[in-house]
Amino acid sequence: MATFLYQLGRLSFRRRHVVALIWVALLTLAGVGAASAPAAGNSSFSIPGTEAQKAFDLLEQRFPGTSADGATARVVFKAPSGEKMTDPGNRATVEDTVKELSDGSEVVRVTDPYQAKAVSKDGTIAYAQVSYKVSGMELDDASKDALEDSAQDARKAGLTVEIGGDALQAVPHTGSSEIFGIAVAAVVLVITFGSLVAAGLPLLTALIGVGIGVSAITGLASALDLGTTTSTLAMMIGLAVGIDYALFIVSRYRAELAEGREREEAAGRAVGTAGSAVVFAGLTVVIALVGLSVVNIPMLTKMGIAAAGTVAIAVLIALTMIPALLGYAGRKIRPMGEKGKLPGRAKQQDKPAEPAKPNLGTRWASFVVRRPLAVLLLGVIGLGAAAVPATSLELGLPDDGSQPVSTTQRRAYDLLSEGFGPGFNGPLMVVVDAKDSADPKAVFAETGDEIKALKDVVTVTPAQPNKAGDTATITVIPGSKPSSATTENLVHGIRDAGAGIQADTDANVLVTGSTAMNIDVSEKLNDALVPYLVLVVGLAFLLLIVVFRSILVPLKAALGFLLSVMAALGAVVAVFQWGWLSDLMGVEQTGPVMSMMPIFMVGVVFGLAMDYEVFLVTRMREAYVHGEKPAQAVVTGFRHGARVVTAAAVIMMAVFAGFIGSSESMVKMIGFGLAIAVFFDAFVVRMAIVPAVLALLGRKAWWLPKWLDRALPNVDVEGEGLRDASDRRDTDRDLVRA
Repeated sequence: MATFLYQLGRLSFRRRHVVALIWVALLTLAGVGAASAPAAGNSSFSIPGTEAQKAFDLLEQRFPGTSADGATARVVFKAPSGEKMTDPGNRATVEDTVKELSDGSEVVRVTDPYQAKAVSKDGTIAYAQVSYKVSGMELDDASKDALEDSAQDARKAGLTVEIGGDALQAVPHTGSSEIFGIAVAAVVLVITFGSLVAAGLPLLTALIGVGIGVSAITGLASALDLGTTTSTLAMMIGLAVGIDYALFIVSRYRAELAEGREREEAAGRAVGTAGSAVVFAGLTVVIALVGLSVVNIPMLTKMGIAAAGTVAIAVLIALTMIPALLGYAGRKIRPMGEKGKLPGRAKQQDKPAEPAKPNLGTRWASFVVRRPLAVLLLGVIGLGAAAVPATSLELGLPDDGSQPVSTTQRRAYDLLSEGFGPGFNGPLMVVVDAKDSADPKAVFAETGDEIKALKDVVTVTPAQPNKAGDTATITVIPGSKPSSATTENLVHGIRDAGAGIQADTDANVLVTGSTAMNIDVSEKLNDALVPYLVLVVGLAFLLLIVVFRSILVPLKAALGFLLSVMAALGAVVAVFQWGWLSDLMGVEQTGPVMSMMPIFMVGVVFGLAMDYEVFLVTRMREAYVHGEKPAQAVVTGFRHGARVVTAAAVIMMAVFAGFIGSSESMVKMIGFGLAIAVFFDAFVVRMAIVPAVLALLGRKAWWLPKWLDRALPNVDVEGEGLRDASDRRDTDRDLVRA
């Protein structure tokens, strides 16, 4: 592989005009496609195989035209102090609002609070429920404006009016902190390279790669039902890996220049060596992201595949466009160790040479090699302490109760809890399929009675059958809030009671609704976590065996990853569930951690963790296979790679942390989780635990059974083939001169 990539790097350097033109053309094509494509909203949320999804599908069949998955809005009214909603003036205002809401073209029905008995016992709070034909993100702006205008008219009459439900869902924004993350990356690159030109190359190529990837996602969003979170995730990961991959190749190019090689040769060797590490690091990220499909949640699968595609683009750009841009930059990219012309920095080429001092990476690695056991124990204990909060992990999906208190959805949620109880915000819909029963009406009545006998049930509405009379819906109001463990137990209790009814009457009892769907999603994700870990870690383990030609090094990499991801989950629990540093992070409402967070963090963090493992340890193996002792190879690897890996980690942390400013709680949590996970993995696991373990293992770290050594393909990540070819060229040149 190194030889092929070496030739690709030299070709891209020579044919820089063609390479640049191809990528600019792809960016333009993707941009035009995104601009001309129809707008798409949030991806439709379906969970194949879950009971809640089966109930939704049954409702579509047995209750046609009811739009079971359509948007809903709860317009909540509160009377002024000392008044009640039943007062004539307040009642007239509500009835006018209901009439106004009913005129919408996308409205299916609007319930009158006074006819539906949707007035609190103390008479101070009432609500009208609006049902729409389409989902919240598919609603026309005119429908949303009409909803808000109706509420505003009622406010002018003196009522407090708030709107809950998903009808007012908004496209999340990331805020200016995303730009701040890119700015931090630029500063780190300038410090690392000491050159504005060299620092600009990784940023430029990363932005081009993300531009192509996100534009392609935007262009295909409507056709493939991709949501807004998909492009945000692709941007987040694409920027991080795009900058990092380019950073490693440019750093290796400067190192090759420092050894006296011509620029085209240096570009080829940089792509052949560092580019090989980029390919395998990218493969681990792609494996981790595509592996999300095993969870069988379409939205998560699409997010993973889209982000993996953006990572693949970042790899291709690093291998081709970086050497092309190096050709354009010419002598503006200086050899490593040669001072640049940054403002305020004097040119030092004419000063007498001084003995080079060991850099910080060398000094740190030497310290770890001298005291490996102490460093190992300190790192493991520290990460273990950070992981302690993860033992209290509670999973759930966000609802209006997790919204900031400044939003109308959250205020509506609080008003409903005040007037009708906390469980009113998470009603359960029980669907009774009595098509195969002898007496459907009796089954409906029996089901209602069974549910009433369960704990934590406040209200059970009478069964509402369809026209055929073979299927009915029953609404159940729990006594606890939607995200509580008590409500989850109630859902399971209804399903257990339904199993007994099915055995007696052949009727199928299904529980659905947003609360039941959230519970099913959490359980499905929990069940998929272990198979996903086995698949992704197993595939990456095999890949790393090929790269490092070792058993213990990949095993150590996987165990170190588990430590860092558990510590990161502990930090997420501490901030988003316990509320530590919540003000600093902009977390207005603590609550359960999102159900998909653990499996998503496992996938993304594993891929990124293997990036640093590949980049850092390949340098160590390169030194080892070229004759250095194991301990010295660790120091050599850090001398060449520690500064660059540190810069890459800081950049990745800055990019991820930039998304903490998002208005979407899911994006905010993912940004924080990935940023802290990169910190733990790069600076504790890869910079401390990895060299400590390698120092303790010595030559055993690179042990590989002979039969396996013969069976594995030789991918030559270290560039041994390039060294041999270079030696042959030097010999031929000497013979010609002789």
